[in-house]
Amino acid sequence: MRLEGKSALVTGAATGIGRAIATAFAREGASVGIADLNLEGAQTVAKEVRNQHSGKAIAVQMDVSSESSVESAMSRAITELGSIDILLSNAGIQIISPLIEFSFADWQNVIAVHLHGGFLTARTAMREMVASGRGGCILFMGSIHSHIASKNKSAYVAAKHGLSGLTKAVAQEGARHGIRANLISPGFVRTALVEKQIPEQAAQLGITEEEVVKKVMLGATVDGEFTSVADLAETAIFLAAFPSLALTGQSIVVSHGHFMQ
Repeated sequence: MRLEGKSALVTGAATGIGRAIATAFAREGASVGIADLNLEGAQTVAKEVRNQHSGKAIAVQMDVSSESSVESAMSRAITELGSIDILLSNAGIQIISPLIEFSFADWQNVIAVHLHGGFLTARTAMREMVASGRGGCILFMGSIHSHIASKNKSAYVAAKHGLSGLTKAVAQEGARHGIRANLISPGFVRTALVEKQIPEQAAQLGITEEEVVKKVMLGATVDGEFTSVADLAETAIFLAAFPSLALTGQSIVVSHGHFMQ
């Protein structure tokens, strides 16, 4: 029970990576806030967590690109959970398009969800962590695209690079308050978000869907395997439970060797 007595809030937790990590946090003893734009989905996950782990789990609706929504949802989560010791800023979207065809509205949407969402949730969590005097852990969900680029993903690459810088800034400012910040940077994880990309990339690159998977997504890995949500959940638990400021401001790449620092 590596997180016993802790309270965690995970954004984008109704599905995929966020759901897996929120469930893993509960398994390790944490009370969890399941935050998502899809309130019904968040409520379903919270109910499953309560049934499986007998701990406290609540659902809150949150639009991470909206300042008022983030502050309202975080306030409710803090009230119901008692504190926020761990934040995982995970909510994200993807829009695939050549840069010269990329609409400004789509650009703004991707940046708002990833980068504005990271800033807004971290700011609110930091305020609570400072006020409580307990410190805490802030985790951002980055990507190998926090370090490299791919065709047709300009906004996503820019946003994920931005989260790398935000992580370092939070680590610098949070240290004197006992707040650690780290970036989890996965390779391709076979979630609904990635499944949607396969036919899109095949059409835009003029290759088959099988070639997208084998060459574009997994060609640079050491074993031709997708990163799993279980891999990411274990990484998040390790970082959330780490006992000191020795590990802060870092990007932990979980990619089957797709990107090696």
